[in-house]
Amino acid sequence: MLRMTDGKKLGFATRTIHEGQAPDAATGALNVPIYLSSTYQHSAIGKNKGYEYSRLTNPTRDALEECLRSLEGGTSAHCFGSGMAAITALCTMMKSGDHVVCAFNVYGGTQRVFDQVLVNYGITFSYVDMMDLAALRAAIRPETKLVHLESPSNPLMTVTDIRAVVGVCRESGVEVSVDNTFMSPYLQQPIELGADIVMHSTTKFLNGHSDGLGGVLVGTKPEHDERFRFVQKCTGGILSPFDSYLLLRGIKTLSVRMEKHDANGRVVADFLAKRLGTEHVYYPGLKTHPQHELAKRQQKGFGALMSFETGSLTAADDFLKRLKLCALAQSLGGVETLMSHPATMSHASFSAEERARMGITDGLVRISVGLEDVEDIVADLEQALG
Repeated sequence: MLRMTDGKKLGFATRTIHEGQAPDAATGALNVPIYLSSTYQHSAIGKNKGYEYSRLTNPTRDALEECLRSLEGGTSAHCFGSGMAAITALCTMMKSGDHVVCAFNVYGGTQRVFDQVLVNYGITFSYVDMMDLAALRAAIRPETKLVHLESPSNPLMTVTDIRAVVGVCRESGVEVSVDNTFMSPYLQQPIELGADIVMHSTTKFLNGHSDGLGGVLVGTKPEHDERFRFVQKCTGGILSPFDSYLLLRGIKTLSVRMEKHDANGRVVADFLAKRLGTEHVYYPGLKTHPQHELAKRQQKGFGALMSFETGSLTAADDFLKRLKLCALAQSLGGVETLMSHPATMSHASFSAEERARMGITDGLVRISVGLEDVEDIVADLEQALG
């Protein structure tokens, strides 16, 4: 880890630019080279310069992983080809007979891989409201190995008290993993709050430019490093050198981007609350949000994600078709403002009954507020709302 000469850790923004990214020894290049080589020369049997084959390790990916490790405050980081590849790798810590407790309001793809893929290997999953600590405590069994949550949740922006969840899990020796995609390490530090593992879809705010898929697991124990490195080696779902470069480039501006995302998000949320009523807008930055005070304590800001209710599928479709600047598209966290319809996009794999139980209606629309001039974003929303 980079430190000042007096031993103090460098600031967050400084580490986004420099951690793991020393000038190239051969040329002095300030950007980490894209090492496209799949293999590396050995000087003799069993002798190499630290690299053998790029599925195992690659200099560009190594630089990225060191940077992400530092930003999340972990002891190791391992990058994968997508966020879903990362969540799948996380579950390789389990074996047949093990049990995972998961937040009931996670991303639809997470529950899909749990309930339609990993259950076939003898792992069982339970879903609870993580704000109900009694329910969480009751869900933990002797065979429970992991509790997994997102905060804020997708798409209703429910904030979970991470420190409180960790406290319950410590009673039983169960590890806690947190999907920190919505906040990024700039706005939230789950490991500081006691989490054992942090995951991201790096496709989102970490990349920030909607031009590269990826995922990462940041661990805090030697066994995390050993296990996730072994999974990279054995399954091969690693991040490519070029995508590693794109992600490193995006991370360099993470601090300034998240500040702008957060500032724009607050303005857009205020506009929607005045236009539609606060009861129809889900954003932790609104004082009427039920976890507003918790978000203030746990997060550095409120971020760019929010959802609002239009009233029906027809109303949502009409609104989305009238947009001129904002784009209806999958994903979030890019420089452009992205709109999504959770019922038919991120949570389409849930049944209508499951979505209703989660509070996801056919009229719900999610916004990932981008970096455009906020007056232009608001104007587009205003005209589309009619």
